Formats: sequence, C-alpha cells, structure tokens
Amino acid sequence: MTIRQIATEIYVQLTGRYPETEIESFARILFRHYLKITPLQAYLSQCNMLPAEIEQQMLIVIDELKKYRPIQYILGETEFYGLHFLLTPDVLIPRPETEELADWMLHEYDQNAQLNILDVGTGSGCIAVALAANLPNASVWAVDISETALNIARRNALKNNVNIHFLLKDVLKDGMMGFAPDSLDVVVSNPPYIIPSEKARLLPNVLEYEPHIALFTPNDHPLVFYERIAAFGTKYLKNRGRIFFEINEVFHEEVVEILRQNNYLDISLRNDINGKWRMVSAYRHMQSSTL
Repeated sequence: MTIRQIATEIYVQLTGRYPETEIESFARILFRHYLKITPLQAYLSQCNMLPAEIEQQMLIVIDELKKYRPIQYILGETEFYGLHFLLTPDVLIPRPETEELADWMLHEYDQNAQLNILDVGTGSGCIAVALAANLPNASVWAVDISETALNIARRNALKNNVNIHFLLKDVLKDGMMGFAPDSLDVVVSNPPYIIPSEKARLLPNVLEYEPHIALFTPNDHPLVFYERIAAFGTKYLKNRGRIFFEINEVFHEEVVEILRQNNYLDISLRNDINGKWRMVSAYRHMQSSTL
C-alpha cells in the first residue's frame, strides 16, 4: 500500500464517524508517528510504498479509531505545549483549552522568575511539566488523588527533563497538604468539572475511554473542587499570589462568585479559542489583620 492509498483508507473508513477536520488530524498524527514526515512530505511522497509492518500497524489504528478509541491512547502519547507526553487511559487526554491556560500563565511570568507553583489534580502532569520546562527557576509541586496518574506524570517529568515534586493527596480531605501558610506564588487546577447530567452530550471517545474520576464532579455539588481549592489558596498563597482555574463555561459566574467570597481580587475570565468561558484567574488578598 502506498502513502496515498493509506491516506485514502483513513478517510474512507472514518468518514461518517468523525468530522472531516478530525480525520485530517488523525492522518497528520499517523504520518508523523509512524513515518516521521509532515503533511507536505506525505503529499510529495504519496507514491512511495509503506513498509509492510507500518502498513499493518496503521490499519490496526484505523480499526481502533472506528471503535472511537482515542488516538492518543492507541499510540500511547500526545503533544502538549510543544512537549511530548506519555498517555494511558489512567489519565485525561490534555485538551487545547488546557494548553491555552498554560500559555496564559507563562505569559504572566518572567522566564527567570523564582516561583513556588502547585498544580492540583495534575493527571498526566501536562500543566506542571509545561510550567517547569518554561520556568526553569520555579519550584513545582503536583498533586493527584491517583497513584497511577502520578506514575504517568513522573514518567512525563523524566521524559521532559524537569524536576517536579509529586504528592499523593486528596484536595477534598488533606487540608494543607504539607505546605506552609503564605508559601505559594501560584496555584493552578484543571479539576473535574463536568456534571453527570451532561454525559449525554459527550462523544463516545470521551465517555467510554477517559477516566471518569478526572471528568465528573458530584452531581449535587458541582463546584466542590473550586470551593476547596479557592479556600486552600486563601491560606497558602502569598499576598498577591495568583490562582488559575480551567472551568466549565456553564458555571463561570458561580466560579467568579466563589473567588469573590474568598476575597480574591482582580478576577479575570478568558474565553478559549471556541469563544467559551474556560479560564479564570485571580489574586489572593490578605486582610490587613494578617499582615
């Protein structure tokens, strides 16, 4: 089979299951992963024959995609903020909007800033690793409730040659998590924020394969993670320390109100590339009596 023929096979087999733009993305990912070539190089070499082993591997991936299994899990890897990450179904697949959150943060701080940063619910470690890689003088801690997820995050830190302190903690139960009051410059979190009643709108490749513990919040308390992390920040962020959240656009006003009730200042909401309220940031304000 030639490169052109395998490209045609991708489109024929997946049309009707995925949007055309997503099928194009699959083709780009597969050519890069198996052949180490760009889309232009694939076009220029479309008459070249595929090695038999690679042809077979790509056909297997196409069959898996027909079952809606995420390509990142099939290949066991993904890219985030220009860095390469290992992935298993034990961790959430990093999303473009999370990449936008990391980009916002990195544009707020000087590259040489000496910061103490905590990532709550780190999953694959994508946010923590991206921050550590681009802020080399920062000290970064990453917390997760899942030991399996932390093992993946540790491997990703090693893969990207960054030093991160990993903690197995439950933010809903473990209180201070070992930090001294007023010791952190930044707290960031992309917590579970999809309520179970929203399951019907999720695609099969999300609902059937990604870890529900990282996706879904309690139906009767959908903002519990924001409440607990915001309260944590009032004790452990420095004065004018900053908190960053990825959020469910449905609850953007409620998250802003949580921050207001916890005396955060300069609250900023941002849209993602699709125009949805997806990110929020605010500064901790210490009451004068605690100064």
